[in-house]
Amino acid sequence: MKNSLIICILGFFLIQCNSSKSSISDSPTNKATGKMVGENKEIVVGAAQFDAYLPLLKGKNVAMVVNQTSVVEDKHIVDWLLEKKISIKKIFAPEHGFRGTADAGEKVQNGTDEKTGIPLISLYGKDHKPNAEHLQGIDIVIFDIQDVGTRFYTYISTMHYVMEACAELGKAFIVFDRPNPNGDFVDGFVLDTKYQSFVGMHPIPVVHGLTIGELALMINGEGWLANKVKCKLEVVKCLNYTHKSQYSLPIKPSPNLPNDRAIYLYPSLCFFEGTIVSIGRGTDSPFQLVGYPDYPEKSFSFTPKSTEGAKNPMLKDQICYGIDLRTNQDWQYRFSLRELIRFYQSAPNKSKFFNDFINRLAGTDRLRKMIEEGKSEEQIRASWSQELADYKIKRKKYLLYEDFE
Repeated sequence: MKNSLIICILGFFLIQCNSSKSSISDSPTNKATGKMVGENKEIVVGAAQFDAYLPLLKGKNVAMVVNQTSVVEDKHIVDWLLEKKISIKKIFAPEHGFRGTADAGEKVQNGTDEKTGIPLISLYGKDHKPNAEHLQGIDIVIFDIQDVGTRFYTYISTMHYVMEACAELGKAFIVFDRPNPNGDFVDGFVLDTKYQSFVGMHPIPVVHGLTIGELALMINGEGWLANKVKCKLEVVKCLNYTHKSQYSLPIKPSPNLPNDRAIYLYPSLCFFEGTIVSIGRGTDSPFQLVGYPDYPEKSFSFTPKSTEGAKNPMLKDQICYGIDLRTNQDWQYRFSLRELIRFYQSAPNKSKFFNDFINRLAGTDRLRKMIEEGKSEEQIRASWSQELADYKIKRKKYLLYEDFE
């Protein structure tokens, strides 16, 4: 049933996945090439399944949706494909830009890639969606960006709009799949489409438990593109990956997710972006520190400064008191509302704790209302249990890899 969901206009087969659990190497090269490490095989990303897609790109005009994570064999996929004489005509850049250094929310400008001379078109400026002029003369669009498995991480919104443009203009769309570092569980509110935005476009939970290729299949299969158009979609699968796998990213996916701990804490801490509280942007440990000036406990502090990727962080140059999750051993690296509730309860002026962004991040107004009503985490979790159960049933239709359950 999974294969019937894929519109096979490109005629290549999906690479079948070995279900063994991956060992994690310290070497980015091993992660990219799938070399043997110990007794287990390394996960091989879709971009490294060369035989599956290279013959299909010969003689075609190609556009790439890529960023700094789009690496194979220690080379950027654009550079690697150019060496193989593939005709790349356009590069589309998501939030944080082609090289991954722009701030969160900072507009990315059009231009030319200095290294290759290829036109560079921003999908995080005035345009979120390629237009007919952008895709004129293009045969195939390739998407190869590392995701982290949360609904509000905007690379999946960029993918949605590119899929939609390809569907409307009859262009083929290929996803080079990559593992989901938060892909071994599903949790959180399912988005109410009344709160749809660029940080939440689909009726999926906060932690969706899909690779970016599986999510592309769901977007297509559920008719979520405008006017229910269908994209001519192919997914080049990872090898040796399952939803039970652990995967340590060899390259940070965005400026403020510098390590595994930040990536694991991100689903829980991103809600603080809709509050008065800093999550460490402007420090060397973003998404691992939580604090604000009026927090009553003063044993730990940090001061956000202007840095690359956080030029004007929240509470810049102000001493913030709070908690350090870098060494907190009882944190279980799973989706939790514990700290959000704790900081709300400590706020001296609770009426100003949340801002309007919280509803878009949560995908609902229920989170804010229930915290303000004094509900416990257990009560809030119970409120999303049925919608999460319904989502899990839907999700199974689009899985390409062995599930965690």
